[in-house]
Amino acid sequence: MIPESFIQELINRVDIIDVIDKSVPLKKAGANYSACCPFHNEKSPSFTVSPSKQFYHCFGCGAHGTAIGFLMEYQGLSFVEAVQELAKMVGMIVPQETRDPEKPQQKAIPGMQEALQAALNYYRAELKKSQRAIDYLKGRGLSGKVAGQFQMGYAPAGWQNLQSVFSQYDSEILATIGLVVENEQGKRYDRFRDRIMFPIHDQKGQVIGFGGRVINPEDTPKYYNSPETPLFQKGHELYGLFMARRAMRDAGRALVVEGYMDVVALAQYGIEYAVAALGTATTPFHITKLMRQTDEIVFCFDGDNAGKKAAWRAAMNALPALNDGLKLSFLFLPEEHDPDSYVREFGKEAFEAKMQVALPLSQYIIQHLSEENSLQSQEDKVQFLNEVEPILQQIQAPRLRLLLSKRVAELTGISLGEMKSMIKMPTIQRTKTAAPRQVRTTVSLHRRFLLMLLMRPDLVVQQDLEWVQSNTEEERLLSAGIQVALTYPSSKPAAILHQLQDKADARLVREVERELHLLDESLDIELEFNGARHQLMEMYQQQSHTSLLDRLKEKSLSELTEQDRALLKTLGNSAKNKQQF
Repeated sequence: MIPESFIQELINRVDIIDVIDKSVPLKKAGANYSACCPFHNEKSPSFTVSPSKQFYHCFGCGAHGTAIGFLMEYQGLSFVEAVQELAKMVGMIVPQETRDPEKPQQKAIPGMQEALQAALNYYRAELKKSQRAIDYLKGRGLSGKVAGQFQMGYAPAGWQNLQSVFSQYDSEILATIGLVVENEQGKRYDRFRDRIMFPIHDQKGQVIGFGGRVINPEDTPKYYNSPETPLFQKGHELYGLFMARRAMRDAGRALVVEGYMDVVALAQYGIEYAVAALGTATTPFHITKLMRQTDEIVFCFDGDNAGKKAAWRAAMNALPALNDGLKLSFLFLPEEHDPDSYVREFGKEAFEAKMQVALPLSQYIIQHLSEENSLQSQEDKVQFLNEVEPILQQIQAPRLRLLLSKRVAELTGISLGEMKSMIKMPTIQRTKTAAPRQVRTTVSLHRRFLLMLLMRPDLVVQQDLEWVQSNTEEERLLSAGIQVALTYPSSKPAAILHQLQDKADARLVREVERELHLLDESLDIELEFNGARHQLMEMYQQQSHTSLLDRLKEKSLSELTEQDRALLKTLGNSAKNKQQF
């Protein structure tokens, strides 16, 4: 493990301008630097880098992060590799935290991430020992190189093999991250047994879960995934995305398939931009993640009934995330093939040729709805309109919705105006790109104080921890920010934000990152900081007074003590003074 103190010092010493300029030439634009975004296709620069905040942000696709995040996104490096690369640039040596083997308590599992990594190391080592597992992979046409690239492993048969890895096999962490299962009698056993193991990585390249595939075809289920955990949510992650990002940008497309083995087999044949959903239908979160990498997404499904049903679910789930710059299409393979078997039999060129003739989303929707509807009778056309109405209502891409509506009107023999009068569609929410150097007027006091704190952590004092409450997620985020600022008072904004990623709600942290980039750098930060602090303290004091008044008012006059009466008078005078002011 790399010590957090080292990561903080590294981010503070690295200049993000130097890091990004090596890959994406930057131009000076006022206080910041700009370029065309390297993460999506655009003609006008919307990618800006702030030297004072040590942060990059794209107003087009929303990509943002620190120098570490840029190397991970652009070069496809793991978190550790990105840290090592930056350390080389500034002449720092990456230290490693070590444990004293003579202290028994040090053998306890310190966290979920480390436990998952330890399990991965074990599975990879076991694959090298198992000739049966190696022969199986060779029989599927996979080389040792691609198996190593995807960090594949093998969970041997047996009920408690992981007990040799974890001295505290009964640790709650192992159950929480899904490595072990406990039956009704309280007996623990390994979740994965006699399976080829596919590690699932997050955007930092860290292991967050596993997928296991049977070797014996008689065993069930064929694929077995880690359960939902604090680190792993199936609807948010895609297998292979961490490895595929660079290939997606180079190819200009992403390919979504159904299984782990499909992803690995395609990579074996040079199609390295494939990913797979993790035992669930494709979600809007998946689409949004892929749109960060490319403007073209091809879904590839088996041609059987199960594949057709999965394709329709994927299409419907994708609707809310669509925009007019995205090309979404659907490829159906012959019934006897899946991507794995097809690419092995016909090769890369034949597979990519089929992608060129994949059905565009709008055409696929029309084809699917008219498969069992001849549109001959008036009733057929009414049914068609009924089925297409909820689909059109979900589409927020104005041009796509208009053209699809026109095609529906043509097929049903009515005018576009008539169709619009029958189908009520919600107004499309047009998102306005916020201009740089502008702070959202709706930002809360807590968020405002945190933004000033990020810019000037040295202004924070120990007493700030005493008056800030922790009743809401936003308050907990602010409290965590104060603690980090007290520990690292000389840190740059990016370094503090890196710390907050693991200490607070991830959604709120992302919102703060966006707001930070819009912060007007000409502000008097110290004045704003003190003003926000004063307002927050007054707000808490007022809440406390109101709560105390309410409690005192609930008492009868006979129940009030002299101290209560004096307090009521003081609070009442305070309220009057505020009203006069």
